[in-house]
Amino acid sequence: MALDAMTEASDEALLELYAQGDPSAARALTLRMGPLAYRLAFRYLRDGAEAEDVAQEALLRLWKIAPDWRAGEAKVSTWLYRVVANLATDRLRKRRGVGLDEAPEVADDRASALDDLMARDRVAALEAALAELPERQRIAVTLRHIDGLSNPEIAAAMETGVEAVESLTARGKRALGKLLAGRREELGFGDE
Repeated sequence: MALDAMTEASDEALLELYAQGDPSAARALTLRMGPLAYRLAFRYLRDGAEAEDVAQEALLRLWKIAPDWRAGEAKVSTWLYRVVANLATDRLRKRRGVGLDEAPEVADDRASALDDLMARDRVAALEAALAELPERQRIAVTLRHIDGLSNPEIAAAMETGVEAVESLTARGKRALGKLLAGRREELGFGDE
């Protein structure tokens, strides 16, 4: 199949093509799913190198199960999110008690230095507030409001029910609101 046609194919179709021996299908699916797996792993682990390892391991597992994939049982993306979440959680359990590394600040190309500083302060405040949430609330809020996953996708990734996800995100948002409430003016929100 031509690479252009692969960009139009569903995740399931690409996985089936790979299982039938088409390496370009794996390449197309990796380009599509790799960044998503990495972002999710990074959200859990807060370490780029470990997130890359987890994303690669999850994709390797996807390739291994390709011949046995049962179409219609689950979405490929949901399956991959669940595997990434499990691998990342295993790594977190192994290093429990060890402080998580700070994520490096990335400079952006904004024209205004003040805007850049304000954006950094807002990101730092949000990350600090997220770090204070219980782990499951932080993950649910991040997957929903930063990564844009639906509640059913989050439920599958976290191996819980949709109602639990709704509760986790609602409690997490309330807690974030309380943690950031006194900092609106400092973070440049004023009377917005």
